[in-house]
Amino acid sequence: MDPALLRERELFKKRAIATPSVEKKKVEPKAEPPRNDKKKSSRPASAAPKLDINTYKTSSGSSQYPFAVLAKIVKYMRQRHQDGDMHPLSIEDILDETNQLDVGAKVKHWLNTEALQDNPKIEVTPDGRYLFKAMYRLKDRKTLLKLLKQQDLKGLGGILLDDVQESLPHCEKALKILQNQNEIIFITRPVDKKKVLFYNDRTASLPIDEEFQKLWRSVAVDAMDDAKIDEYLEKQGIRSMQDHGLKKPLAPKRKRVGQRKKVFKKPRDNEHLADVLETYEDNTLTQKNTV
Repeated sequence: MDPALLRERELFKKRAIATPSVEKKKVEPKAEPPRNDKKKSSRPASAAPKLDINTYKTSSGSSQYPFAVLAKIVKYMRQRHQDGDMHPLSIEDILDETNQLDVGAKVKHWLNTEALQDNPKIEVTPDGRYLFKAMYRLKDRKTLLKLLKQQDLKGLGGILLDDVQESLPHCEKALKILQNQNEIIFITRPVDKKKVLFYNDRTASLPIDEEFQKLWRSVAVDAMDDAKIDEYLEKQGIRSMQDHGLKKPLAPKRKRVGQRKKVFKKPRDNEHLADVLETYEDNTLTQKNTV
């Protein structure tokens, strides 16, 4: 080996030993806080808890469940009323007949104290039982015909067919018999296409000639309003009816009473001192004479 290179190597070592060197300390990573293993569930996320049908129905988390029970009860009470079963039932009998015996105590208490008590379609008897509350109290077709006669006599018009079907047990059979006897009339309301039931008062029907009926039906007044019809009738010399309905009697006008002028008496001076005042005319005369 070349001796010159050896000398340079020795000199390099001496210089390296003479120069001080600063070593950088390695930054140790901070220790992580201990994890709480209790928060994590031991079972995997894919495993879902099994649901029991009975506990799911009676759980308080399902907010729609009590109202579903109430709707089923109201529907059943309406159906049994239409079938002719009008005897009242207790809450236990209702839940038994609607196959809802698995209802929890909380929902049952809500039904018995609030829901059925405040429902407009349920009637509560004095002994705490429940009945369906229909629009009209109808038992058979005779009571329906009596109601329609009262409506006609009082001028109240007809009754909706939906209300009759809800109120009258075995409604279709009763309506068919009354229609065959020509006791009732069905009229479809043009606003919502609902059928209205009227009493057919045969004493008010008058025989009308067919030619007159044809002439009446041939006149088209769909595109004319009331003002145009009145104008046409006046041109033909026919006076149209005005102010339909009963007129209220006018109250008699009261005559205004003229205001009377108040007469004020002139106040007299010192009237309240009439007994106290004294006259001094005599004294003044005597004093003048003496002077």
